[in-house]
Amino acid sequence: MPKTKKPTPRKIWKKQGSVPAKLPGLKEIAQHLGLSLASVSMVINDVPLAQALLPETRARILAAAKEFNYRPNLVARALSKRESRTVGVIGPESSDGYYTRVMRGIEEALLDREYLYFTVSHLSRDELIREYPMLLRQRAVDGLIYVNTKILDPPGIPAVSISYSCSEPGVTSIVVDQQVGTRLAVQHLHHLGHKKILFMKGQKTCLESGERWRLLLDAAKEFKIKINPELLLEMDHNQLTPELAFEKVQELLKRCSDFTAICAFNDTSAIGAIRALADVGIHCPQNISVVGFDDISVAGFCMPRLTTVRQPLEEMGRQAVECLLARIHEPNKDHPSKVVLQPELIVRESTRSMERAKKRP
Repeated sequence: MPKTKKPTPRKIWKKQGSVPAKLPGLKEIAQHLGLSLASVSMVINDVPLAQALLPETRARILAAAKEFNYRPNLVARALSKRESRTVGVIGPESSDGYYTRVMRGIEEALLDREYLYFTVSHLSRDELIREYPMLLRQRAVDGLIYVNTKILDPPGIPAVSISYSCSEPGVTSIVVDQQVGTRLAVQHLHHLGHKKILFMKGQKTCLESGERWRLLLDAAKEFKIKINPELLLEMDHNQLTPELAFEKVQELLKRCSDFTAICAFNDTSAIGAIRALADVGIHCPQNISVVGFDDISVAGFCMPRLTTVRQPLEEMGRQAVECLLARIHEPNKDHPSKVVLQPELIVRESTRSMERAKKRP
């Protein structure tokens, strides 16, 4: 009796013109190799029992899957393994320089681990902050990453919080030592001889603003810098562009300009302040020094290049992914409740010693 010729990928993958009518599945691969469907499924889905098969058999199956351009059914895999290899990322909004740097670290780490992700922006609306975790869980995400977002309800699945210290069980917080960062900023201006400093306070919607403001005042007290109430500027709108600080500094300059330096809340507000100063003929650093916070992508390329306290934003994103995946894959293991990263001062062109400063026009 003549042997039945094994079907080739070309025959199994039936076509209508040049468009595939049906992608090959596990059944077709098993038929092509003359193996059982169970064996092929175990190898392709990386089931531990697959190790019982001969290495040569496993290699043949993987080679055939590549030859057939096989793509697994992720929904079926999620149901069988209770794992979707998908993560939800929740943040205030996606245009802020801080957020984009953090997301870069998250994206790279997830792609390296072959995970997909959903991103949602709540624009600081409490109803969305509560609703989004539920909606993402309904889409079978394996875990959640909160970026500068308060966790209002228990996540219900493994979770990580970036820039917000959370006491919820099952959550790891990835934070930067704000005390060290604020002290570096104030110490730098103090060493340059600045005593009349304009301090900025961030928006209430930014979860770091309250702590950073308190620590800025502590640092000013440590270096014996007198706090002038007229030189305390609060960003009081939920706006994450340079325009907010630009308008605030413009208003302040109409009533008070007796300061030699600005300690900005972040790089975005520092850039807005520098523009407001320039528009009235006050130049940085010739007349006023400005220090930012974060070290966003444009900080080293604006005019002048910005002196800032660097938060390791991309590393925060990467650490968040590593901690989250550890919680997902090892649920019974003890995981850290907090990971604290260290900031550093990056001195560029926007700060200058009082001795080198020029008299204002």
